[in-house]
Amino acid sequence: MLTHRHSKISGDTLIEVLFATATFSLIAVGGIAIMNKGTAASERALEITLVRNEIDSQAETLRFLNAAYIAAYQTGISNYESQPPAQEWQLMHNSIVSTAASSTTSFGASGSTCPTIPDGSFILNTKKATFIAPASGKFAKADTFSQVTYDASSQLTKAYGIWIEAIRSTTSSDANQADAGYIDFHINACWYSAGQVEPVTIGTIVRLYEPR
Repeated sequence: MLTHRHSKISGDTLIEVLFATATFSLIAVGGIAIMNKGTAASERALEITLVRNEIDSQAETLRFLNAAYIAAYQTGISNYESQPPAQEWQLMHNSIVSTAASSTTSFGASGSTCPTIPDGSFILNTKKATFIAPASGKFAKADTFSQVTYDASSQLTKAYGIWIEAIRSTTSSDANQADAGYIDFHINACWYSAGQVEPVTIGTIVRLYEPR
């Protein structure tokens, strides 16, 4: 006579299943959060690099226009319309004198919002080395990151979240210094990056001397 032995196999209880599910969910959510932070950090680093490159381009164009103006000035040219780079510096210079700014925006101290671009601020077309006047309507807040956009013919279309403020030195009372001065160009950028509560701000100052 054959007998059959039945092994008694018990399954997981409801509490054990719920505990396993909760543990997996915590690990999955934590992993996704870490991945999102890593992605946001990588994106922010890329944005900062791109914005820094644009700021450097603006600074180099300023230096180029300044050198062209000084070279024309030293040759005694009074009509800068015959010297396009020097003419662009002259146009920019006239705008700076007209604005007569004595201080810049409290850049980086505006809390959780980007500052309003102040009157008299301007930007340069770095592809054509030309001055874009303050009243050109080319300025806008950055949708993604601070950048300057161009059309197919290299005409500047918009400056998103990037601008230049200029502070011109007063004429020295010293007779030996009265024929020289300088302009401090504050190149500023502000935009809202992914995963950031407060905006990202970058700025630099370029001091250029001019004969007077």
